[in-house]
Amino acid sequence: MTTKTQQPEGRDGVLSSLNFAIDGLNLAKELSTITPAKAVFGSVGILLTTIKVRLLFFCDKMLQVHTWPGFDG
Repeated sequence: MTTKTQQPEGRDGVLSSLNFAIDGLNLAKELSTITPAKAVFGSVGILLTTIKVRLLFFCDKMLQVHTWPGFDG
């Protein structure tokens, strides 16, 4: 009998994966002793945060469109 781990699906799954990756990069940045590596971890963390914010913004706009059916204004 095999057990299959439940993976979060949809937007929530993407957001939790992004949060996990951002937290991991922040931890790696704190623990790293190599200055160029800290810069890379910080830059990638900022990039992933930007993607997360845009994803939230885009999804909210999509939901907003669906709350006004038939609105042609």
